[in-house]
Amino acid sequence: MSTLLTINVKNYQKQTQNFYFFQEPAIYTGGGPVYSNSLYSLSLGNHDDTGAILTFEVNLQYYAGIQQAHALPQVGAASGYASASRAVDLTPRSSGSSPNNSTDATVTPLGLSRAKYEEDVQAGAFRINTPIAGSPPYYNVGSAVAVNGGIVLSNFVQANPNSHTDCQPILKYYVQTGWYTPGNVMNFTQSSRSAAGCDFTGGYTVCDVELDSTGKWSVELG
Repeated sequence: MSTLLTINVKNYQKQTQNFYFFQEPAIYTGGGPVYSNSLYSLSLGNHDDTGAILTFEVNLQYYAGIQQAHALPQVGAASGYASASRAVDLTPRSSGSSPNNSTDATVTPLGLSRAKYEEDVQAGAFRINTPIAGSPPYYNVGSAVAVNGGIVLSNFVQANPNSHTDCQPILKYYVQTGWYTPGNVMNFTQSSRSAAGCDFTGGYTVCDVELDSTGKWSVELG
């Protein structure tokens, strides 16, 4: 059974708050600017009044993702439409194994091949090979995650034709007040500046987050 990373949020502000969740963008080699999507969003009442806790769960399994888009990414808009994902492994830092760290993209039909081993993928990363014709339509490729029962393209670059993109995911997630529909492009720099950060890179699997009555975050990892 795959490991789940869990974020539990309690709201101690008097009014009901909207919260959204997003991930630290991966490190990419190949492709253009990196874009981020919202992963999950929901409203939450005052904990003392309602007893409510908002739980966000993401599967530790890594996924490659591809998505067709009809326009360049715009903050607040859906990043794309038809999409596909494929479970992949990351290249280990030590040699001696042959992980399934690479997948080939197709556009007719849109999809990703079963993951296979490719020799020169950098440590901590997976590869998406993109023998794709020129745009438009555009094709986004990057890191997808299984969140609360569905798979969402978390962060991405626009694919270069007849090339490849290496993606090194980062296990750090954020909680922020406000609302971004899951799958919509968001401004990572602006949103993360005052967000609660949950850094799972040290092997933690649970992060308890509280928003107090003054708007201050507290974060406890376990």
